[in-house]
Amino acid sequence: MKNLLVAMMGAIIISMCGSALAAPMTSEQGDAILKELRDIKQLLARQQAQAAPAGPQAPQDMTVKSDAVYVLGKSDAPLTMVEFTDYQCPFCGRFETATFPEIKKNYIDTGKMRLIVRDLPLTELHPFALKAAQSVHCAADQGKFWEMKDLVFKNQNKLDADSLAGYAKDLALNGATFKSCMADGKHLKEIADEAKYAQSLGITGTPTFIIGKTTGDSVKGRLIVGALPFENFAAVINAMLDKH
Repeated sequence: MKNLLVAMMGAIIISMCGSALAAPMTSEQGDAILKELRDIKQLLARQQAQAAPAGPQAPQDMTVKSDAVYVLGKSDAPLTMVEFTDYQCPFCGRFETATFPEIKKNYIDTGKMRLIVRDLPLTELHPFALKAAQSVHCAADQGKFWEMKDLVFKNQNKLDADSLAGYAKDLALNGATFKSCMADGKHLKEIADEAKYAQSLGITGTPTFIIGKTTGDSVKGRLIVGALPFENFAAVINAMLDKH
């Protein structure tokens, strides 16, 4: 765990440097990122005190399952991007607002790549991450996964129960059905299974991506960690497309 958290901090710093070259960062985003760094430092200190053994290390290339329900893009796209995300993670939010729109426009909308979203709520760092993930799944039950995902990321500073219910109302969801889904914890096991799967791969930080060739029910490709600028993703994606 110690090595994994150190790797997370390294990825965060790289993300910050890279993001500085992309869209300007708001003061609110900057404050959230600084808080994230402090929280990770405190968590690392606790793990060191407990002398926890190191977990599996994530390699530069890996194979992941592509059997997720939530897929954006053409099913026959030659490449697939698998994203492990946390809805309260400021770096995930940074990726969604500064980088993903360009990826979508250049690769997903053009049929070159599809996106699969998987959950990895880091509950030790983000107390609202699990509820936020639940809200996106509950919205998906009413056909609004992507819309709720966008709203949650755009409002990361307001992820309490009332705010999430408000976003559901904004999307014209059935309020009673949404609240029942949240209260019953309908998707908790699904989210927990996703997190366990990520950890089995050695993935413990967000956002984490695997980009590779679409083959059956799996994707074998390159690991990318952090909210890097569009150019970093484009270099990897273009190199893979050139091989096909």
